Amino acid sequence: MTGATIRPACAEDVAALAALKRATFRQAFVDGGFHIPYPADDLAGFERASYSVEAVATELADPQRMQWVAEADGRFIGYAHVGPAKLPHPDVSAGDGELYQLYLDDAAQGLGLGRQLLDIALDHLAAARPGPIWIGVWSGNHRAQAIYAKRGFVKVGDYRFPVGEWHDDEFILRHEGAARD
Repeated sequence: MTGATIRPACAEDVAALAALKRATFRQAFVDGGFHIPYPADDLAGFERASYSVEAVATELADPQRMQWVAEADGRFIGYAHVGPAKLPHPDVSAGDGELYQLYLDDAAQGLGLGRQLLDIALDHLAAARPGPIWIGVWSGNHRAQAIYAKRGFVKVGDYRFPVGEWHDDEFILRHEGAARD
């Protein structure tokens, strides 16, 4: 993989970004990685609601949200998505920001793109939403938890993330100060 670049996502990216979101979610949680046994109907409904072209187009059109794509060799290999905090925690307030998603294709792991996407996302949130920055992370994703802890995020709660009728146990992380430590 050569010449990876990161740029803001735009409306013309919607189909490719939707496909990447679905593929990287499956790589991480279904087909590889964590092998969560989501019931087929729950997974299909979640993917329609979250990763359809229509859902991603709505996200891209929302001026309160921002997404970036990493691309190399003519295809998308990673992305980050941020916006207003919506995690179910009593301390979340209107001005706070949240990192909704940061995923890389398996083939892009180890290239430093995850770190770059995280830096861009956190810098954007620190400038656009000066309150705390929030992240929800699956309780079994110890690698992500360690990365966020090194950046100054601390666990402040738990919640159940719905994938249809299935629920993943998630941790709520918060960063109080400047986004980058």
